[in-house]
Amino acid sequence: MSDTVSTKPYLIRALYEWCTDNGFTPYLAVKVQNGVRVPMEFVRNGEIVLNITFSATSGLHMDNEAITFKARFGGVSRDIYVPVSSVTAIYAKENGQGMAFDVSADLAHSDELSENKQSENSTIGLAVTNDEKNPAKVDKDTKEVRKKPSLTIIK
Repeated sequence: MSDTVSTKPYLIRALYEWCTDNGFTPYLAVKVQNGVRVPMEFVRNGEIVLNITFSATSGLHMDNEAITFKARFGGVSRDIYVPVSSVTAIYAKENGQGMAFDVSADLAHSDELSENKQSENSTIGLAVTNDEKNPAKVDKDTKEVRKKPSLTIIK
């Protein structure tokens, strides 16, 4: 069997570019596990959502293995390291459009790579907003009512 690189890092980079080209704010949803380096005080239920716009990051680098950058959390600069296998979604903050990924398939994939030195594509699904399950929230700073984007996996 020939070694192939997963499509996931390419899709993440493509959606990041789509977000920035259209003036959207790209958000990266990450399952905090094996090798993820993020400020733990911002992790909720084993996950963290990161704003990865050019203005929110410094030295953003996305390759086939990981996404790395520096970002300020509470005024303190932190080095962020996210293995591609831990990315659960990338989407536009403004409209929720993007893509969700099955991290459990990536974990099985990385286990298989370490055991067999072979590669497979990760399981992916398209993500869309789901307004019926998306309650309105009041922004404390602007006092305007906003809906938080949500993702639904479509297979």
